[in-house]
Amino acid sequence: MRRSIVASPAAWLVWGAVIIFFIGLAGVIGSVVVNSFGLRWFDSWLPEAYTTQWYGQAWDEFTLLPVLTVTLVVSLLVVGISVAVGVPAAYVLARRAFPGSRILYLLFLLPILMPPITYGIPLATVLYKYGLAGHLSGVVLANLVPSIPFVILTMTPFIEQIDPAIERAARMCGARTRHVFLRILAPLLIPGILAASILVVVRTVGMFELTFLTAGPDSQTLVVALFYSMSAAGIRAQQSVDAMAVIYCVMMLVLLVVALRFVNPTQLVARVKEDPSE
Repeated sequence: MRRSIVASPAAWLVWGAVIIFFIGLAGVIGSVVVNSFGLRWFDSWLPEAYTTQWYGQAWDEFTLLPVLTVTLVVSLLVVGISVAVGVPAAYVLARRAFPGSRILYLLFLLPILMPPITYGIPLATVLYKYGLAGHLSGVVLANLVPSIPFVILTMTPFIEQIDPAIERAARMCGARTRHVFLRILAPLLIPGILAASILVVVRTVGMFELTFLTAGPDSQTLVVALFYSMSAAGIRAQQSVDAMAVIYCVMMLVLLVVALRFVNPTQLVARVKEDPSE
């Protein structure tokens, strides 16, 4: 039977809204990219001339090398601690049934579902009270609050997809719990750990609220430095700010492409049903 090519008015409205949204988004991003290369751009559709000097100026003016170094260090520390804590916690939630496990799982989801600013302000207050905020340690601790639950949410489906019979067979052969986890489960969980790590990096690099509330002059990540460069007093070329924004967008785009290479988004919500025979 031939499909009808005539869509309903509601479908046309939805597709029209989606197309208008993406055209507007492409226009905003395109204008920033073009302006970052434009030498002069006043009353014309395109700049009068193009140059790459704004990227060099942004690199020197905003001291991007230390900022990128801080961003890398914060991301690596957050990933390492989140994986070390989140993977065992995800294993317990996936393999052990105990009273209140579902409530505990929902509590882990709260930092992901809630806007970061709602718990970021009291969290920053506590960190400042104990002298942790304003330094690299405060930024790492603040970003761990949503990152560890995010690792748990990502790793739980991966662990549930591994047959528990493999672990039972290893224990019957005399393997201890530590050996089962390191030699049996860890190799099977490497794709999930890589996926969770990359997604945590994406989230940490893009996290503005928590980093902004807890960062000091020497512990700003790229997104916070971009905000300060846009709101700082004084006269500076808009093209250099746009160049910095393009660098940030390219970094996030690369991280997202790499993340999608290692993880299927449906795995974050897919939960394997338990076998009733177990």
